[in-house]
Amino acid sequence: MPTTPMTKRPTNTYDHYHAHVYFDQDSVAVASSICHKAGELWGIQVGRVHQKLVGPHPRWSCQLSFTKDQFDQLIPWLEANQNELTVFVHALTGNDLADHTIHASWLGEAVPLNLSIFGVEE
Repeated sequence: MPTTPMTKRPTNTYDHYHAHVYFDQDSVAVASSICHKAGELWGIQVGRVHQKLVGPHPRWSCQLSFTKDQFDQLIPWLEANQNELTVFVHALTGNDLADHTIHASWLGEAVPLNLSIFGVEE
Protein backbone atom coordinates (compact mmCIF):
# COMPACT_ATOMS: atom_id res chain seq x y z
CA MET A 1 0.00 0.00 0.00
CA PRO A 2 1.53 3.36 -1.00
CA THR A 3 2.37 5.95 1.62
CA THR A 4 0.20 9.09 1.56
CA PRO A 5 2.47 12.13 1.32
CA MET A 6 2.20 15.33 3.27
CA THR A 7 1.68 18.43 1.16
CA LYS A 8 4.77 20.60 1.45
CA ARG A 9 5.61 23.54 -0.79
CA PRO A 10 8.93 23.53 -2.64
CA THR A 11 11.78 25.49 -1.07
CA ASN A 12 15.20 26.15 -2.60
CA THR A 13 17.41 24.24 -0.17
CA TYR A 14 19.48 21.84 -2.30
CA ASP A 15 21.84 22.05 -5.29
CA HIS A 16 19.93 19.83 -7.75
CA TYR A 17 16.28 18.89 -8.29
CA HIS A 18 13.77 16.98 -10.34
CA ALA A 19 10.21 18.07 -10.98
CA HIS A 20 7.81 15.45 -12.31
CA VAL A 21 4.74 16.77 -14.08
CA TYR A 22 1.99 14.15 -13.65
CA PHE A 23 -0.68 13.62 -16.28
CA ASP A 24 -3.10 11.10 -17.76
CA GLN A 25 -4.37 10.23 -21.24
CA ASP A 26 -6.55 13.34 -21.32
CA SER A 27 -3.73 15.72 -20.39
CA VAL A 28 -0.72 14.34 -22.31
CA ALA A 29 -0.58 17.31 -24.70
CA VAL A 30 -0.89 19.87 -21.89
CA ALA A 31 1.86 18.21 -19.83
CA SER A 32 4.16 17.87 -22.83
CA SER A 33 3.65 21.54 -23.68
CA ILE A 34 4.38 22.63 -20.10
CA CYS A 35 7.56 20.56 -19.90
CA HIS A 36 8.94 21.62 -23.27
CA LYS A 37 8.11 25.29 -22.63
CA ALA A 38 9.95 25.08 -19.27
CA GLY A 39 12.94 23.63 -21.11
CA GLU A 40 12.89 26.49 -23.62
CA LEU A 41 12.42 29.24 -21.05
CA TRP A 42 14.85 28.09 -18.38
CA GLY A 43 17.34 25.91 -20.27
CA ILE A 44 16.55 22.89 -18.14
CA GLN A 45 16.78 19.25 -19.17
CA VAL A 46 13.41 17.79 -20.19
CA GLY A 47 12.99 14.03 -19.95
CA ARG A 48 10.67 11.76 -21.88
CA VAL A 49 6.93 12.21 -21.67
CA HIS A 50 6.30 8.75 -20.17
CA GLN A 51 2.88 7.36 -21.00
CA LYS A 52 3.45 4.56 -18.50
CA LEU A 53 4.34 4.31 -14.83
CA VAL A 54 8.04 4.86 -14.15
CA GLY A 55 9.89 4.44 -10.85
CA PRO A 56 7.89 5.41 -7.76
CA HIS A 57 5.53 7.63 -9.74
CA PRO A 58 1.85 6.60 -9.55
CA ARG A 59 0.88 8.53 -12.68
CA TRP A 60 2.37 9.09 -16.11
CA SER A 61 5.02 11.80 -15.90
CA CYS A 62 7.63 13.98 -17.52
CA GLN A 63 10.80 14.80 -15.59
CA LEU A 64 12.46 18.20 -15.48
CA SER A 65 16.06 18.37 -14.15
CA PHE A 66 17.25 21.69 -12.75
CA THR A 67 19.57 23.39 -10.28
CA LYS A 68 19.19 25.75 -7.34
CA ASP A 69 20.09 28.61 -9.71
CA GLN A 70 17.03 27.82 -11.87
CA PHE A 71 14.69 26.98 -8.97
CA ASP A 72 13.45 30.49 -8.12
CA GLN A 73 12.35 31.17 -11.70
CA LEU A 74 11.07 27.68 -12.59
CA ILE A 75 8.95 26.80 -9.54
CA PRO A 76 6.72 29.93 -9.60
CA TRP A 77 6.37 29.54 -13.38
CA LEU A 78 5.35 25.87 -12.98
CA GLU A 79 2.86 26.79 -10.29
CA ALA A 80 1.31 29.48 -12.50
CA ASN A 81 1.22 27.22 -15.58
CA GLN A 82 0.50 23.73 -14.23
CA ASN A 83 -3.10 23.82 -15.51
CA GLU A 84 -4.40 21.82 -12.53
CA LEU A 85 -1.80 19.09 -13.06
CA THR A 86 0.15 17.77 -10.09
CA VAL A 87 3.88 18.53 -9.99
CA PHE A 88 6.12 16.49 -7.67
CA VAL A 89 9.39 18.28 -6.81
CA HIS A 90 12.30 16.59 -5.04
CA ALA A 91 15.95 17.16 -4.26
CA LEU A 92 18.79 15.06 -5.64
CA THR A 93 21.04 14.31 -2.69
CA GLY A 94 22.12 10.78 -3.60
CA ASN A 95 19.64 9.15 -1.19
CA ASP A 96 16.71 8.16 -3.42
CA LEU A 97 14.36 7.25 -0.58
CA ALA A 98 14.98 10.49 1.32
CA ASP A 99 14.77 12.50 -1.90
CA HIS A 100 11.31 11.07 -2.66
CA THR A 101 10.03 11.49 0.93
CA ILE A 102 11.86 13.91 3.25
CA HIS A 103 13.23 16.16 0.48
CA ALA A 104 9.99 16.15 -1.54
CA SER A 105 7.26 18.73 -2.10
CA TRP A 106 4.20 19.31 -4.27
CA LEU A 107 2.50 21.80 -6.52
CA GLY A 108 -1.10 20.68 -6.66
CA GLU A 109 -2.51 17.47 -5.25
CA ALA A 110 -0.07 15.29 -3.29
CA VAL A 111 -0.41 11.65 -4.30
CA PRO A 112 1.04 8.48 -2.77
CA LEU A 113 4.28 7.23 -4.32
CA ASN A 114 5.22 3.59 -4.79
CA LEU A 115 8.16 3.46 -2.37
CA SER A 116 8.60 -0.33 -2.70
CA ILE A 117 11.18 0.27 -5.46
CA PHE A 118 13.43 1.69 -2.71
CA GLY A 119 13.03 -1.46 -0.61
CA VAL A 120 10.35 0.02 1.65
CA GLU A 121 7.67 -2.46 2.64
CA GLU A 122 4.32 -0.79 2.32
